[in-house]
Amino acid sequence: MAMVLVTALAVPLMVSLFQAEAQAQVLPGCTATRVTDPPRQVLDCGNGLLIESEAAAALTAQTPQSGLDLEGRAILIEVSPRESFQVLTPHAIATVRGTQFAVDVDAGVTSVFVVEGSVEVSRRDEPATVLLGPGEGVDVRPGEPLVVREWPQPRVNALLARFGR
Repeated sequence: MAMVLVTALAVPLMVSLFQAEAQAQVLPGCTATRVTDPPRQVLDCGNGLLIESEAAAALTAQTPQSGLDLEGRAILIEVSPRESFQVLTPHAIATVRGTQFAVDVDAGVTSVFVVEGSVEVSRRDEPATVLLGPGEGVDVRPGEPLVVREWPQPRVNALLARFGR
């Protein structure tokens, strides 16, 4: 299964998840459940796709089975094996093929971390890619090289704690 944590992305508006107080909103073909501690929404899109969204996250997808765009905050995605699944952020494209990974977007940077499996990461505007394996991550910043690093456990723990893990 692929777990994707994504934060911040500018894209067309189809679905937005704003604050914990907002009504549950659903991507096409998905059902929503509210979860607390920490506050988030779980979208079950069937066919092995489960999306956990931070309370203030804003995401869109015309066809969530093939990919998502995210604007603000973070999401955690579990994706069963399939040909391809992409998460688009303002800085990067993370392409997964049945794995577990996190994508976190903040002002000026997209961070991608792989829990298991592998994820290919590239900039949105450049063809060069890096391949991440378990325990590895990359910070995608404009004008800086893509450098694959093993993430320290405190950084991994802080990211996954945002989703009660």
